[in-house]
Amino acid sequence: MSQSLGKPTSAPPGASTDRKLSGSIGLGTLTFMVLAMAAPLTVAALSTPIGILVGNGPGYPAAYIAATVILALFAVGFVAMTPHVGEAGAFYTYVTRGLGRRLGVGAGFLALVTYTANMFGILGFIGQAISNLMVQYGLPAGKWWVWAAAVIALVGFLGYRRIDLSGKVLGVLLIAEVVVVVVVDAAVLVKNGPEGYSSGVVHLSAMTSGSPALALMFAIGAFVGFESTAIYRDEVRDPQRTIPRATYLALALIGGFYTVTAWLMVTAWGDDGVVGRAAKDPSTMFMDTAQNFAGKVTADVVSVLIVTSALACVLSLHNVLARYYFNLGNTEVLPARLAQAHPRHGSPGFASNMQTVISAVFIAVCVAVGLDPVVQVATWFGGILAVGIVLLMLLTCCAVLVFFRRNPVDPRPWNSLIAPGLGALGLAVVLTIMIRNLPLLMGGSDVLGFVAGAALVLAVLGGILLAHLRPRAALAATDQNTESPV
Repeated sequence: MSQSLGKPTSAPPGASTDRKLSGSIGLGTLTFMVLAMAAPLTVAALSTPIGILVGNGPGYPAAYIAATVILALFAVGFVAMTPHVGEAGAFYTYVTRGLGRRLGVGAGFLALVTYTANMFGILGFIGQAISNLMVQYGLPAGKWWVWAAAVIALVGFLGYRRIDLSGKVLGVLLIAEVVVVVVVDAAVLVKNGPEGYSSGVVHLSAMTSGSPALALMFAIGAFVGFESTAIYRDEVRDPQRTIPRATYLALALIGGFYTVTAWLMVTAWGDDGVVGRAAKDPSTMFMDTAQNFAGKVTADVVSVLIVTSALACVLSLHNVLARYYFNLGNTEVLPARLAQAHPRHGSPGFASNMQTVISAVFIAVCVAVGLDPVVQVATWFGGILAVGIVLLMLLTCCAVLVFFRRNPVDPRPWNSLIAPGLGALGLAVVLTIMIRNLPLLMGGSDVLGFVAGAALVLAVLGGILLAHLRPRAALAATDQNTESPV
């Protein structure tokens, strides 16, 4: 086997070496960007109460611990393979490198569908959230789609420019939302709850009550974003060091933050009362917790920062999608024009503008069809996201295992075999749970559950078919000597 496998690869066949993004992202900025995509405040205010309700109640914080462990196993293999993948593209390039060009393109298309679904869902949510916020402060509400369109315009403006600008904006927004959650957490910690500090996280009976499988499903879904570090490879200073560090740091911060916040939310309402409170209205649970323990001013701040949290998530998703289009264009899977880097900003300018247009068209379709922005748009597309992201991570784990079996460039069995193998097993269990409960993720509709599953399968098959029809394209992260027959 060629010795070059132990080093970052050169530009892939079919790619133009002058179509490169540029930037000077450091560890802090990259970590902020992926944390913003995870939307910590939105998870605390929406995902955690729902997880408590449909999962295992006072034992739900343990689901975040389990999710952190599973994703840490995934991250070990992901990071171990990073030095041997010399191109940006994240899941697309990793799967291509390990499982072959066709499955790699299939993974690329699956990533596009998955992150686009997340983008659409958050746009519906943020449009309605801004409208509700206007009403709360006695201002004209406006139509949800008007606010969503304004967000698309703002995100398009930032995404078109140098990535450092987006990083600074995301850093400010992330710090603001994390601070307010920490304030609420601290208030609960000091004042304690009606039943004392929750003990559900350490009692097996609480952890296994209700539906721990559903709890794990919702917990895993809350980590979306931490894996996106590799998509910024070309715009990061010292990617061989920064990407692994940012991946581990983001995962540790997200896991710890979610676990502590969930535990304190259970404490705020008590082990015996938390499920009943969540059943009344999970969407207002964190807001009421803030008001009861930290005062009305804090609750008002939370209502504003939930909007900015969603804005940060949309901006992160826009940047990730633009770079997926850029890399798929750079290897001629999609039209090469998508791989045009802006001469001054070093950004994927054309791809960014195309993503802006796609988002605007989507909003127009929603208005024409009359979809509800939260009950339908946010819920339906959130279900597609949850299944798609776990499937992508599972494919990546398999790619890591296959790559290191064929290319023994890493002698560490824990990094190249044991951890990614355990991670693949854990992700396979979660994916099975999600597929069985896909109608629940899609608002309880069996028909929509089938449509969502079919959309993800068709995305993979469409990518495989395109790679078959264009045999000289999509050779990123691989070469003809290591390419799988898949």
